[in-house]
Amino acid sequence: YKPSPDFATMMVALSAAVMRADGKLLKSELEFIKNFFSQQFGPNFTAAHLQTLKHFLDGGHIPLDQICNDIRLRTQVEVRVQMIHYLFGIAKSDGHVAEAELNVIRQIANLLQVPAGDFESVMNMFYRDVHSDYKVLGIESTATEEEIKKAYRQMAIKHHPDKVAQMGEEYQKGAKEKFQKIQEAYDNIKKARGFV
Repeated sequence: YKPSPDFATMMVALSAAVMRADGKLLKSELEFIKNFFSQQFGPNFTAAHLQTLKHFLDGGHIPLDQICNDIRLRTQVEVRVQMIHYLFGIAKSDGHVAEAELNVIRQIANLLQVPAGDFESVMNMFYRDVHSDYKVLGIESTATEEEIKKAYRQMAIKHHPDKVAQMGEEYQKGAKEKFQKIQEAYDNIKKARGFV
């Protein structure tokens, strides 16, 4: 790994880190990664990138600090949040986010300086528990109806797909998914609480 390689290579390295995390390399994860890359980078995604992925998966050293630092200097926070969304997508592609995968993604999010609230929100879209709908909106389950509505409005503005409009199609797809999850979380809470 040399400093400042192309963006796709950096994404490949992060993908490999998540794939390796739980000690299982699954076909579903590989398919998910290939799909993302071919849509995101099109003809710029080459056999060389797959070789790089294989190198990292075979145990090549992944200098996460260096890679995340590079990415941080080149991207806006919205893009970095979207990357975390993508990495959770890899982890979830086999139907379940393992604890080890969660830990690696958390480490990457910290290195990318993704705000904790954003991380929690994305995490709860993939890794659910009884409080997840509230966490997606970045609030506690004790929040008042007014606070819930306000949090929903803020999240809807913050994560509107237009925010990553300048990025590739896959980022926009991820942003739309996130936007949908925010909507779903809000609807679930409204139903549970019985307000309109």
